[in-house]
Amino acid sequence: MLIDISTNILFCITILVTSLFIDRILNKKISWMVRPITRLIIQIVCQTFGALFVTIFLSTIYYIYGEYLIVVKPVDVGVREAVYTIISIVLWALMVSALNTGDFLLKNWKNATLKAAEYKVKAAESKQIAAEIELQALKLQLDPHFVFNNLSVLSELILKDQQLGYDFTENFAKVYRYLLVNSKKKLVTLQEELDFLDAYLFLIQNRMGDSCTFQIDIDKSKLSMQIPPITLQLFIENALKHNRTEEENPLLVKIYSNDNDELVISNTILPLIKKAYSTGIGLKNIVNRYALLSDRKVSIEENKETFTIKVPLIK
Repeated sequence: MLIDISTNILFCITILVTSLFIDRILNKKISWMVRPITRLIIQIVCQTFGALFVTIFLSTIYYIYGEYLIVVKPVDVGVREAVYTIISIVLWALMVSALNTGDFLLKNWKNATLKAAEYKVKAAESKQIAAEIELQALKLQLDPHFVFNNLSVLSELILKDQQLGYDFTENFAKVYRYLLVNSKKKLVTLQEELDFLDAYLFLIQNRMGDSCTFQIDIDKSKLSMQIPPITLQLFIENALKHNRTEEENPLLVKIYSNDNDELVISNTILPLIKKAYSTGIGLKNIVNRYALLSDRKVSIEENKETFTIKVPLIK
C-alpha cells in the first residue's frame, strides 16, 4: 500500500481543506450567479490540480522523511498503483466540488424562494398603497369643500382683481392637472413636486390670507432627486387640518432640505379646541410607500412646539 490509514486520513483532510480554500477564493473572483458554467469548469480544474499538488507534496514529504515519522519505511510504488492513486484524487476532488456546488445551489434556491415570496408581498402592498394614494388624490379632486372654497375665492377675486382671478384660475388648473397626471406614478422629481406645491400654496394663501405662513428653502442640488407624488400636499393638508389658523398667531410651515438628503416639513403646533377627526391614512400611506421604495425610513418627531417630518430624497 502507498500509505497507511492514518496517512490516508491526513491526505483526505488536507485535500478537503485545500478544496474549501479554493472555493472561497473563487467565490470572491467568479460569481456562480454571473458565470455558472465558467465557475464550474474552473472550480473542477483548480480543485483537481490542487488535490494533485497536495498529494505530490505530501507524498514527497512522506518518502523523504517517512523513515523518521513511522516505524516501517515506505515501499516503492508501481505505475498501476500511482494511476489508481491519481484517479482516486481526481474523484475525491470532483466529489468535494460537487458537494460545494450542491450546497451553494441549495442555499441560493432557498434564498430565491424567500425573495420571491417577499417580492410578491411587496408587490401586493405596493399596489394597495398606490391605489390608496390615487384614491386620496381623487378625493381631493372631488372634495366638494375643496372645490367650493376655491370657487368662492375665485368669484371674489374676479370682482376685486381680474388679473388675480386669472392667476388663481391658472393655479387651480395646475393643481388638478398635476393630480390627474402624477397620482399613479411611483416617483416624481422634487422640482415637479415643488412646482405643484407653488400652485397649491397660491390657492391656500389666497383663501386663508395671513393666517398661515410658508417658508421654503431647498438646495438646488436636490431638485433632481425624487419623492412620491403628492407627498408635500398631504403633509401640508395634515398641518392645516390639525392646527388653528389665525392672523394674530399664524401657523408657520417650513419646508427645507438638509445635508442628509432629506426633505424636512415642520409646522408649529397650535392645537384646536376641538380635535379634528383623523384616520391617519395620509401619513401612514407615505410611510408605507417609502418602505417599498427605499431602505431609508420616514422620520416623524413631535414636541410641545413643533411637528416635524423628514422624508428621504431618492436618487
